[in-house]
Amino acid sequence: MQGLSKVAVIGLGYIGLPTAAVIASRGVQVHGVDISQHAVDTINQGKIHIVEPDLDMLVQAAVSTGKLKASTEPEAADVFMIAVPTPFQGDKKPDLSYIEAAINTIAPFIEKGNLIILESTSPVGTTEKISQWLSELRPDLTMPHQNPDQSDVFIAHCPERVLPGQVLQELVSNDRIIGGISSRCAQKAMELYQLFVRGECLLTDARTAEMAKLTENSFRDVNIAFANELSMICDHLKINVWDLIQLANRHPRVNILNPGPGVGGHCIAVDPWFIVDSAPEQAKMIRLAREVNDSKPLYVIERVKKAADEFKKPVIACLGLSFKADIDDLRESPALDIAVELTKQQVGEVLWVEPNIHSLPKKYQQHSSQLVSLHEALERAHILVVLVDHKLFKSLKSGDVAAKVVIDTRGLFG
Repeated sequence: MQGLSKVAVIGLGYIGLPTAAVIASRGVQVHGVDISQHAVDTINQGKIHIVEPDLDMLVQAAVSTGKLKASTEPEAADVFMIAVPTPFQGDKKPDLSYIEAAINTIAPFIEKGNLIILESTSPVGTTEKISQWLSELRPDLTMPHQNPDQSDVFIAHCPERVLPGQVLQELVSNDRIIGGISSRCAQKAMELYQLFVRGECLLTDARTAEMAKLTENSFRDVNIAFANELSMICDHLKINVWDLIQLANRHPRVNILNPGPGVGGHCIAVDPWFIVDSAPEQAKMIRLAREVNDSKPLYVIERVKKAADEFKKPVIACLGLSFKADIDDLRESPALDIAVELTKQQVGEVLWVEPNIHSLPKKYQQHSSQLVSLHEALERAHILVVLVDHKLFKSLKSGDVAAKVVIDTRGLFG
């Protein structure tokens, strides 16, 4: 990308920090911005505040060479990449406040010729809203929605599509969908991604790029819902769902996913609602899949309560709190929801086991005393609820749990 001297990455979380570190590793100056002073201080020490394999070494190298610096305030740059959260509100409506706040923050620093890339997964039309917001904040600049062929600023959407635990590898190897408000915007954004992406860069318009990411996660959500519903049917019919899926998947055109305690993470548990919000009358199957997956934690809780009724003073250990294996990400985690609800309902003494975190986030601090080691959980618990298939839990032998009631939502014990 000609004339590129500095990239600003707004949001240094699970996507922003790895992206910033990868770009810095290509010799580009990166200015990372985050509202968390703790995150900023940690990164500037060459350390990381999240769990992601090999990221610590990449960040340390980028900081030690001076290519990566973090701050709570933005500054002028050639490219601004937005990687902030896009949650939904209580009524399942998309919450774009983080994106809008990021745009308000960088608006004074935008100059003619700058490129702005939205990486945050967003409802259809969000990238166009960025252009509109900036036109109000910076009337001195022509935005691409005003004049696609002669805009002063380039704006595009390139949704992240990486798997936690493999982020660094997939940032480089995966194909990238790049949607510009205009074709000029898409071309400009592609020049940046070709600095570090070995996969193919696929150009389209911004609305299609937004919908593509939502479609990918909704597809997965629908298929997980089938598996989760199948697991509940098999419980009712006294059939081992894991054996059933293994047998059914021997068909050359069948590939049933594994069920679990629900669906978590900031993507699959959230993105389908963006489609439902945009097209509520048409998105019937997508809505139903969300409802099935949202109901699975309640189903697991009822199974635990039924098992707990067999003990006078039951001790229940919830194995795993993160939304998937071997990471520390608790966002939208059904495992965490189950642990919280069992505790709230006082089903028994509830122990929480999560080997990838040292302490709980502030909103769960009242439960800190319940965070115990796997060893303590195995010693004290009558009931083990397997919620996440961490490597540590996979190392358990049948003899380790023989004297326990095991509610296995991940199929660790078949």
